[in-house]
Amino acid sequence: MELKKLQEVRRKLHQIPELGFEEFKTQQFILNTIEAIRNDRVSVKKWKTGILVKVAGSAPKKMIGFRCDMDGLPITESTELAFQSAHAGKMHACGHDFHMTIALGAMKHIIDQKISDDVVFIFQPAEEGPGGALPMLQSVEFQQWKPDVIFALHIAPELPVGTVSSKAGLLFANTSELFIDFKGLGGHAAYPHLAKDMAVAASNFVIQMQQVISRRLNPLEPAVITVGKMESGFVQNAVAETARLEGTIRTLSPNTLLSIKEKLEKLKQGFEIGHECEIMIDYGSNYFQVYNYKQYVDLFEETMHQAGIAYHEAIEAMTGEDFGDMLKEIPGFMFWLGVNSPYGLHHAKLNPDESALEVGVKAVVHTIQKLSN
Repeated sequence: MELKKLQEVRRKLHQIPELGFEEFKTQQFILNTIEAIRNDRVSVKKWKTGILVKVAGSAPKKMIGFRCDMDGLPITESTELAFQSAHAGKMHACGHDFHMTIALGAMKHIIDQKISDDVVFIFQPAEEGPGGALPMLQSVEFQQWKPDVIFALHIAPELPVGTVSSKAGLLFANTSELFIDFKGLGGHAAYPHLAKDMAVAASNFVIQMQQVISRRLNPLEPAVITVGKMESGFVQNAVAETARLEGTIRTLSPNTLLSIKEKLEKLKQGFEIGHECEIMIDYGSNYFQVYNYKQYVDLFEETMHQAGIAYHEAIEAMTGEDFGDMLKEIPGFMFWLGVNSPYGLHHAKLNPDESALEVGVKAVVHTIQKLSN
């Protein structure tokens, strides 16, 4: 696809962001786009709101997989673009509209210029939550077309257009959602001694969690606990009977993540005694680390130099990606694609440079061709 067509596809996808496992309009749009470019070498399977597209090679010896994610975020867009989200309170603020467009552009090229090996394009739902990679990986549909090698990309707002970045080994962190509910005893604000104040309990719990990182972990084990949302009480002159914290845990080691959870459980027990309350912890969705295979990162770097795309060595990040579950079972890698935006991932004003679409397609196509040699 030429840039104008890629822009058209991306803008239509950008207008219809949907949350995990609700990507019905997105799925239908992709199916319609595939139908317009397919030939007799193309086979399509649906899995929930996801799609798998197999393009048969001329003399296949292996299956090459490229995965892109489909879902948006519960964020109200504030870009003021002419094609901004038409779905209130939802936005492609992580660039999945870019990822899907690049997959479709690369697919068109592989269909038109066939290669020897089979290629499967994987449109995966629910990356932002609750995590679509693992159940899709385990599905009958995926197992029938299971790749021998797999790769994926993610936009990088901080990198210039024309640049890609990756590294061997750990690229993305181990992550866990974190939901903590407090139940105490409400009462009148004038008689706090007759109540069990959960606003105070939850506030102290936030502080103590930060000390788990700073004082109970080896400082050589990188980790982050972030509380992004706090709720407590209903009115200004009543002691809050309940409170809720929502956040995330991120580590560079799976064992460190387990250690933090063990420490939070002990902290919970102490707080229940000290604040005379009940505390429930839910760790929600957990994403395994993205760990890149060196042989494929080396191949990718060589391919990018040959394609005239600037390659830079990445550093590991505390970002999370359920693609790690696929790499846990299938060899491959993930890379960053520069899109030159002043606003970062998950920002309501994220506006990637659309000229990066062509770079992304070129990077994916050249990599598939190299993997098929």
